[in-house]
Amino acid sequence: MSGPAAYGALDLGTNNCRLLIARPAPQGFKVIDAFSRIVRLGEGLAATGRISPAAMQRTLSALDVCAAKLKQRGVTRLRAVTTEACRRAENGHELLEAARERCGLELDAIDAEEEASLARYGCAPLIDSRRRQAAIIDIGGGSTEIVWLSNDPADADDGALCSPRLRAWHSLPLGVVDLAEGFGGHEVDRPTYEAMVTEIQAGLAPFVTRHGLAEQARLGDLQMIGTSGTVTTLTGLHLDLPRYDRSRVDGAFLPLDLVERLSERVRAMSYAERVAHPCIGRDRADLVVAGCAILEAFWRLCPTDGLTVADRGLREGLLYLMMREDGVWPAQAGVGA
Repeated sequence: MSGPAAYGALDLGTNNCRLLIARPAPQGFKVIDAFSRIVRLGEGLAATGRISPAAMQRTLSALDVCAAKLKQRGVTRLRAVTTEACRRAENGHELLEAARERCGLELDAIDAEEEASLARYGCAPLIDSRRRQAAIIDIGGGSTEIVWLSNDPADADDGALCSPRLRAWHSLPLGVVDLAEGFGGHEVDRPTYEAMVTEIQAGLAPFVTRHGLAEQARLGDLQMIGTSGTVTTLTGLHLDLPRYDRSRVDGAFLPLDLVERLSERVRAMSYAERVAHPCIGRDRADLVVAGCAILEAFWRLCPTDGLTVADRGLREGLLYLMMREDGVWPAQAGVGA
């Protein structure tokens, strides 16, 4: 007996290749399969302007797995996107062509504005109804996005509860891969860490100042939502998880002083200690300190009371929009998982 149609959302970022496969459910959707692999597509991109042959092959191998899962699950509706690395790389088109010919996948290189909008839809269920504003910080491999939202239901873009109004957004073309390659990601002393923070602050300060986000944070009106491997890793450390558990991480709240202590704990670890930690591991050991520096740069500019952790974002936004376009549930449904 066949059930509801299966939908697929594929997000190929500068560092990760992620796939979600889901079916519509009364309050959003139910995930039936998922895949995530660190591919380091943007490795060396800042220095050469090109995707390296090794990164290309790692990425295509991951896309092979995605294609097999999509076929196995009978996905009939797919949106596959790629972000900063393909936007910046001289040979980004070569990857798109290889994905089409080898894997049968049509990847769409979306711009920073669409990336910000998708993060809005994906993170909407975590927005605190008691706050008037929210700021999503999305720390990627090759860019960092800040998405500023109005959290007044009467101010929604389309009347849907999960569609807060996008007031402004900013995309900084610096992410964890860029910082780790530029400053080093193995043994990071305090002066090097501070240099990372200073560089990110310089890129974010004009946006924060222009929109008065620091004042809104001071008044308690601004909720900070973090979506990235950095914030989920910090949460895993805090919970002392023996292995990553999305059900315990997604939606968690970390007070600001706790985020500061966790970030310093990660920075003070040796590279070998980060590799050995079950919530970091070899794939993130040289990137997570850079992620902490990006997070710290934002909260120094805009010190909220804490951080809502989102293990969700672009893929969930893609699923929500496809299902809404198809009319599979009322516009008032949330983005469940």
